[in-house]
Amino acid sequence: MIKTYIGVGSNIDREHHAHVAYQELQKLGFDLCVSPIYECEPIGFSSQNFYNFIISFVTELSLEELSVRLREIEFKWGREENAQKYQDRTLDLDIVLFGESISQQKPELPRSDIYKYPFVTKPLYDLEPNLVIPGDGRTIADIWQTMKSVSSLKPVSFSL
Repeated sequence: MIKTYIGVGSNIDREHHAHVAYQELQKLGFDLCVSPIYECEPIGFSSQNFYNFIISFVTELSLEELSVRLREIEFKWGREENAQKYQDRTLDLDIVLFGESISQQKPELPRSDIYKYPFVTKPLYDLEPNLVIPGDGRTIADIWQTMKSVSSLKPVSFSL
């Protein structure tokens, strides 16, 4: 049993795909916890704003199995197989943390987005501020306190 944290993003039919993400991830584990949902501007391209949040859960799947299942879910809900990094998304599911796993290869763990993007760090902070990042030694709260430009995050009023 491993606790994992999945970053969820969508800027196409956002509310629908937020619900879809929750429903699909329920099939992969148990004890799901959902952070607040934030709206933020796209980074690296101009388009509609994204909804971003984190869902944590406990799973029996291996890292490899979870990676495959997440990609299958993305494809099922309209992600193009050759999707580029900076383009619109129906559903984007990224493994942010997977237990104590550390990897420089795909999937990178812990995901470096924790240190770069408030739309990843703030939802993690909301869920578990005292969580220690594997291989780093700092907590999510420590990282969140160093973040700049958080004004681009706007809490969304609906919940799952």
